[in-house]
Amino acid sequence: MTSSSAASSFRIRRTLALALGVAAVAGTLVQPAAAQQFPTKQVRIISPFPVGGGPDGVARLVADKLSRTWGTGVIVENRPGGNGFIAIDAWKRGAKDGHDLLILDNVHLAAYPSLFKKLPYDPAKDFDTLLPLFKTHFFFTVGTGSKYKTVADIVADAKARPGKLNYGSWSVGNPVHLGSELFESATGTQMEHVIFKETTQLYTSVSTGEIDFALGSAATAGPLYRAGKLRLVAFAGPQRSAEFPDVPTVAESGGPKDFAVTGWNAIAVPPGLPAAVADKIRKDIEQALTGPEVAEKFKTFGYEQFPTTRAQFNQFVKDESQRFGDVIRKANVSLD
Repeated sequence: MTSSSAASSFRIRRTLALALGVAAVAGTLVQPAAAQQFPTKQVRIISPFPVGGGPDGVARLVADKLSRTWGTGVIVENRPGGNGFIAIDAWKRGAKDGHDLLILDNVHLAAYPSLFKKLPYDPAKDFDTLLPLFKTHFFFTVGTGSKYKTVADIVADAKARPGKLNYGSWSVGNPVHLGSELFESATGTQMEHVIFKETTQLYTSVSTGEIDFALGSAATAGPLYRAGKLRLVAFAGPQRSAEFPDVPTVAESGGPKDFAVTGWNAIAVPPGLPAAVADKIRKDIEQALTGPEVAEKFKTFGYEQFPTTRAQFNQFVKDESQRFGDVIRKANVSLD
């Protein structure tokens, strides 16, 4: 190679190196800039839940606080029905830049993959679950005239009369149903699952003794409990509820040790969203979940804060999926 050719080759390599360096620097600047500019238009929070319930109340409170933080409209768009598939489909057809957010719960992420042979979504590929909004634990509820005073009473009767004792829920695969299946598995009992059309009918039937017991949250069973028609036998959490300190845990009531049944909601964004944008959305939602008005809303519905890192939450979802999957396979439950 001549000296002039060598010099030319060196200049080309240097130019290429400089160009790559500029591109790399530009790439590091793009994400923070995108985060600073987000959002650039109205944001939708697409929800699979109907207007008026606990999840909807939390979503609207968060949307209002985000609107003030972001200086732009944030609306909650309710798309209930169809096992949540209607809302998920609307979100999948929406904006992929973070301006459309999606609310999912533990059934969508952790139970349905085992309940359906074919889902219209892939929870591992279609969603990036940023953070949980809240979680709630369930109570064992019975009518005030029930003979069951403890969880041990329920277990003893179920073992004495296999398949005769019944419990209720509002569908196949919801947390109350799967939590009850888990209870059967943990206690070596067999019970009958009775399905109701909606929660008011379910807990009314528990209060009259038509149903022996049902798991219920402070939001779903609370109204009849406050009316003196339901009794809370035990709390399915790791320790007693701060709002119901007189209600023993399941273990304290003679049931399985460390028995817990939870429900939770989470916010998902499209996978591949720039990290800086995803981090901004997460940080701002975390901030929106603070304050006395949120604490009061959570108290009303019996919800709990669920602080966790993204890595911890992703592992939690995997663990919940495994737990639900084991219960579903053992119970041989399917929705298709």
